[in-house]
Amino acid sequence: MAEEDGQEQSEPRGKSDGGSGGESGGDSRSAEQDAAEIVTRALQGAELEWESPEPGSYVVTLPGTRKLSTTCSLRVGKHSLSVNAFVVRHPDENTEGVHRWLLERNLKLYAVSYAVDRLGDIYLTGKLPLAAVSDDEIDRLLGSVLQEADGSFNTLLELGFATAIRKEYAWRVSRGEPTRNLDAFAHLTQRPAD
Repeated sequence: MAEEDGQEQSEPRGKSDGGSGGESGGDSRSAEQDAAEIVTRALQGAELEWESPEPGSYVVTLPGTRKLSTTCSLRVGKHSLSVNAFVVRHPDENTEGVHRWLLERNLKLYAVSYAVDRLGDIYLTGKLPLAAVSDDEIDRLLGSVLQEADGSFNTLLELGFATAIRKEYAWRVSRGEPTRNLDAFAHLTQRPAD
């Protein structure tokens, strides 16, 4: 009875009419389609490099200044839009300090939080309910990922890779190689290594 085509297109999608029968799968499917259309539209207007390898799945490249780029995955699911972005590989040292910094930083973030995978690599992850997906919210979500991945990159390198930075600097100096891209770490490279 409730399957009249075209009769209720102006009503919001994804809301239940109180029933718990078989029609909820249809509502969920419509919410997924609506969210996917919104994500596609938002990405088309964002002037970012992106692709959709399969329906409801998006890979977005966010350009940065400290970190050259951040690859961000968006996936429309049955109930939520998930985001996942690689930030940096597992720390070489000071793992406990890095993890503490990540946990403290999580308290200040919007829509995303730091996570560590089984290898110790660091990601930004998050979920939005499908009802919250809008062009503006996609913009805020991607902005949050970019701001955090790019803005925290040097801090994470300092905390987890200080020895490697010092070794790289010394190696470049010994061979007359440029060290300009290590200028942000001068406070690490200009003091004695021991």
